[in-house]
Amino acid sequence: MPRIIFKCPYIKPGTERAAAHLNNYVRYVATRDGTDLLKPDKAGQPATKKQRAMVERLLRDFPMCRGMFEYEDYQSSPTRAAASEFITRAIEDNYDQIAKRENYVSYIAQRPRAERLGAHGLFNGTGDALELSRIAEEVANHPGNVWLPIISLRREDAARLGYDNARQWQALLSTYAPQIADAMNIPWEQFRWYASYHDEGSHPHVHMVCYSADGRSGFLDKEGIARIKSGLAKNIFRQELTEIYRQQTQRRDDLVRQSGEVMKELIRQMLSGTLENPRIEQLMGELAQRLKSTSGRKQYGYLKAPLKAVVDEIVDELAKDSRVSSAYDLWYQLREEVLRTYQDDLPDRLPLSRQTEFKRIKNVVVEEAARLGEHTEVFTPADIQEPPQAGEDAGPEPEAESEGSDVPEEASEAPPAVVWSDRYKRARSFLYGDDDTPQDHEQACRLFMEEALGGNALAMHDLGRLLAVGAGVEADAEQSHAWYAKALSAFQTVERQRPNRYVEYRIGKMYAGGLGTEQDDTAAAKWFSQAAARGYQYAQYSLAGLYSRGKGVPQDDGKALELYTLAAAQGFPYAAWELGKRYRDGIGCAADGRQAARYFSAAYDGFRTLADQRPDDRLQYRIGWMLLHGVGTERDETAALEWLEKSAELKNTYAEYQMAKHILADPSAKPEQTRQVVGWLTHAAEAGLDCAQYALGRLYRDGGPVAQDMTQAVIWFSQAAERGNQYAMYALGKLRLEADDPAAARRWFQQSADLGNQFAQYRLGKLLLCGDGVAKDTAGAVRWLTESAEQGNQYAQYALGKLYLLGKDIPQDRESAVRWFTLAAEQGNEYARYFLDHMDDSPSLFASATRLLHHMGRIFQEQAPPPSGGISFVDSKLRRKIREKKIAMGHKPDDHEEQGIELK
Repeated sequence: MPRIIFKCPYIKPGTERAAAHLNNYVRYVATRDGTDLLKPDKAGQPATKKQRAMVERLLRDFPMCRGMFEYEDYQSSPTRAAASEFITRAIEDNYDQIAKRENYVSYIAQRPRAERLGAHGLFNGTGDALELSRIAEEVANHPGNVWLPIISLRREDAARLGYDNARQWQALLSTYAPQIADAMNIPWEQFRWYASYHDEGSHPHVHMVCYSADGRSGFLDKEGIARIKSGLAKNIFRQELTEIYRQQTQRRDDLVRQSGEVMKELIRQMLSGTLENPRIEQLMGELAQRLKSTSGRKQYGYLKAPLKAVVDEIVDELAKDSRVSSAYDLWYQLREEVLRTYQDDLPDRLPLSRQTEFKRIKNVVVEEAARLGEHTEVFTPADIQEPPQAGEDAGPEPEAESEGSDVPEEASEAPPAVVWSDRYKRARSFLYGDDDTPQDHEQACRLFMEEALGGNALAMHDLGRLLAVGAGVEADAEQSHAWYAKALSAFQTVERQRPNRYVEYRIGKMYAGGLGTEQDDTAAAKWFSQAAARGYQYAQYSLAGLYSRGKGVPQDDGKALELYTLAAAQGFPYAAWELGKRYRDGIGCAADGRQAARYFSAAYDGFRTLADQRPDDRLQYRIGWMLLHGVGTERDETAALEWLEKSAELKNTYAEYQMAKHILADPSAKPEQTRQVVGWLTHAAEAGLDCAQYALGRLYRDGGPVAQDMTQAVIWFSQAAERGNQYAMYALGKLRLEADDPAAARRWFQQSADLGNQFAQYRLGKLLLCGDGVAKDTAGAVRWLTESAEQGNQYAQYALGKLYLLGKDIPQDRESAVRWFTLAAEQGNEYARYFLDHMDDSPSLFASATRLLHHMGRIFQEQAPPPSGGISFVDSKLRRKIREKKIAMGHKPDDHEEQGIELK
């Protein structure tokens, strides 16, 4: 096939490169007389030792010489003549690296075998006589790059096509110079060129000198060189290449048709066969496991280098299968036929993992591995859970014990030192406010002080309470304790003088609460028992509470129920409230909804009656709570919030918490309300309300009304956990898990799970099953997951379904799997629904490897040649290059397309 060799070295401005070890090259150039130095009778003898050394030296110093026709001739026949021609040509082509520019111009114009058009052989497109010395000096002093193209043909091609004389080359280059300028990115008006034809031995050639007149524009890259070479081939080999290309197209079409049949059979085998490859199965298992802990998109291009390496190895292992390797080899044969159209040297074949035409298989591998991971992963990735904001859906119920129970039946029951005087009653009116008296804590405090100084034990007690909470006066714990102690002493003095059930009850309350004395449940039970024996409903109620909790007396729910019933029968609403809870929950009796409703209704009516008699923050909270949740009355949120807000203003911690919860849940809450939330929660938390401490911890953890502060979050969660708040324990467990401390996380989850927290039970089960940072305990994990699932946790139900389906660490049980999946799916768990619908799909490593083979078959089906013989698998870049090559060879853009060559 006719070929053209085109080289284009260049000289940078200002360089004078002359290597000392090449001096002999210069002398050789200066004295040589071409091939005439060889005697004819010795031309066919093997190259001399000096010639072989010179050849090696030239190849080492100028590697591009390997692409010369002369070197090909020398390789095929290493004779003295061939060696001489190669040495001469190699020195000539690289003279630009040996001598200065003006010497190079003079050399190509005057050297032996240069065809002279007058005094020298230099020409350009003007046809004018050129002054060699001026041009040489101009080139030598040029401030920009100078390109030195060399165009070479074989002697037989040059003679046959008429390119064996300077005039023909001058005509060709004069016509083609604009295309050369365009390829070199030099504006035509700035382009300058000169050339000289050398009628050299077997390979006549042309030397050119090209540059930009302005010294600034111009650059030549590989694409530009290819364009120049393609254009020269178009002009020189126009007619001959048309027939060659037609024959090549026909041969390739025949190959495509034959290959298509073979490829079709290989694809059929891949689509219908199985793949038994333990190495692929091992790698797929490893990839599936590592993808579980990989964040971001699960696609090959987004993976880190180590994971990409695993995918590549899987693809190359897949390529070892005989069906795949045969199909890939056949595909490559067809591809190389296309490449030969426009490339002299074919690139090395790439392994399947590096072949861009099949890059989709890499994403298929990742997809299959991720799918395998999902099938074999016990826990759903969407199992991030938070318990209710309040810690309990309904919020904290009113206390079983209440200071509201300190109201006597009749004020006349109080002895002289325990006096409900007019001033004391007025002080309580200011404390709570009523229709006639606005609330005024300072006035209340002043009047209580006057009464206390006058010896009224009731006023001493209330003054101690105001000093404790800081209502109407600055909070002072020491002064509060002192006034509580005076009140206790006064109550005890009155009791010694004249036993009184009301006073006995008040003394019991102070011992129970540790007010003015050490907290002492036994002493409290003694005093309550004395008053209860006298039929005092308040003492019966308080003693029932001690029996219920087992404080100061043995725990006895039956005795508590009996005492609550006695107090409720006398119309005491607090006792009715407790009975309602016990019949609702079946504590000390059988659960009875109707009885519970009756007692709750009686409690609500009683609380309203007491509240009408005298305001009290505990009463207000109870009424608000019952209205908010529809317990004992119809639900009325508006009325409930009015009662709760009144109670919160009196610094009732439960009311403060409930109001804060409501405002946080209200998207239309105003900024000043949100700020008030923090104050309420902080006061309630500092007073020891565990649900407020937990809520405050969440605020500091998540940010919003307050700046995010993890230290403060941990402090409040810890305080709530110390008071037994299971949700705070769970929150601390999650924080420790995020801090990569699974051992501490397990301890907190364990404490919360022991209290029945379904979220902690699930998280503990997951931790024990995975064994990440803690000892793996499958039996313990299944137990905790089951307890969580039985409380309705959908994620625990799903996890149990996966465990029983896969038989992973426990015996496989399809029936149990279906049961748990069904329960989770009923709660909207999409993962559980998927497995119910695909119970028979195999998640094995073997099945994954076989699916990869099926995918490979489909991809080869897309890449295979169509029955028509067209080369549809050639990408757009190859199609463009084929079109350019055909045009360069003299074809029309659509020439021969009717024979099946797709050029889209």
